[in-house]
Amino acid sequence: MTSIAVIGAGITGITTAYKLLARGFDVTVFDRQPYAAMETSFANGGQLSASNAEVWNQPSTFLKGIKWMLTKDAPLLVDPKPSWHKLSWMAEFVLAARNYEQNTIATTKLAIQAREHLLGMAEREGFTFDVEKRGILHVYEEKSEFAHAARVNGLLEKGGLKRVAVGPEEIAAIEPTIRGNFVGGFFTESDFTGDIHKYTRNLADACRRHGARLKFSADVTRLASHGENGVEVFSRPVGSREASSPERFDAIVVCAGVASRKFARDLGDRVNVYPVKGYSITVNLADEESRAGAPMVSLLDDHAKIVTARLGPDRLRIAGTAEFAGENRDIKDARIRPLTEWCRKRFPDVSTSSVIPWAGLRPMMPNMMPKVGRGRHANVFYNTGHGHLGWTLSAITAEMIAGEVAAAKARQPRRAASEAQGGLATHGV
Repeated sequence: MTSIAVIGAGITGITTAYKLLARGFDVTVFDRQPYAAMETSFANGGQLSASNAEVWNQPSTFLKGIKWMLTKDAPLLVDPKPSWHKLSWMAEFVLAARNYEQNTIATTKLAIQAREHLLGMAEREGFTFDVEKRGILHVYEEKSEFAHAARVNGLLEKGGLKRVAVGPEEIAAIEPTIRGNFVGGFFTESDFTGDIHKYTRNLADACRRHGARLKFSADVTRLASHGENGVEVFSRPVGSREASSPERFDAIVVCAGVASRKFARDLGDRVNVYPVKGYSITVNLADEESRAGAPMVSLLDDHAKIVTARLGPDRLRIAGTAEFAGENRDIKDARIRPLTEWCRKRFPDVSTSSVIPWAGLRPMMPNMMPKVGRGRHANVFYNTGHGHLGWTLSAITAEMIAGEVAAAKARQPRRAASEAQGGLATHGV
């Protein structure tokens, strides 16, 4: 079997490993955490949302970033402290606005394709992940924002998504618990939600059953490609001061989240992901009044940039905000407080006496499109940079990259045979 190293055990790394195993590869997964899904795939918003496929590269986003730069609790916060990485990323982000429409349509198509793969893997392996197939409801209190959403709907339709406009009365019928003076909304019945952490942990266990080696608590210090002689992964136990020991593989897939930029540089590539911090709270619904007062339908409040997902009977996930502050993992009260206050405002019957805060770094490419494909070397591949849609897109990009690895490996014997025939011809055989 061809040996493949997968760097990263979040949702993209584990789905990639599973898809590679299904094609008969010998797979080893490396991650610095002691378990799968302990970083960005730990407590995200929970939405599997083709309806949220609009990329951010548009003038209104640029203006909001400048306007909110000094507002600590703003939905979008840009730390004004400059760095070359941030400036280069933002320059590319602005330039990518010319592809806003085509990237939104492409993302929509990917999100729709991902559904059957994500649900199929769970069904085949027989695990559950608090999935709720009740659709996603976008709500608007500002007429201008609702009008923009109507324009976006045209792009989503071109991508194959059915998202239906609804009025205030229909919003109340779809999700009776929510409070607000809404001018309208959009409902996507085909979208759904689930617990990314449960899913990834269960799929990691399935990978192990199917023969994958899962090397947790492994600090990967360096990667090196040697062309036809394979790639080397240098790692050591987390916290160890000993020299890193190399392991050789036939190929590698980098799914390392915000660390992908550093590893790509090791391998001679440029993958300009930037860490965009997102926050969430998990509200424990400890009493009957809270359980009855919490939404079952997943929501996106467009003005606040906040989403919800019901994770089983006893948990409500509320997530939002985007913070450009480099590789900073601090959980800031000024970013958590708006999520709790929003919960009290929209769902007054839900107690927020038991709330678990979280923050994670989403690896975002400047054009908002994941980096999926081969690197400079024939044995180096990437599946990373999914930004806020890692949960939504991971299953299809895993399928894509596993197919590309398989196709590349299939071409190698033919190329070797062709070279051998050429050598024989040269010698007059």
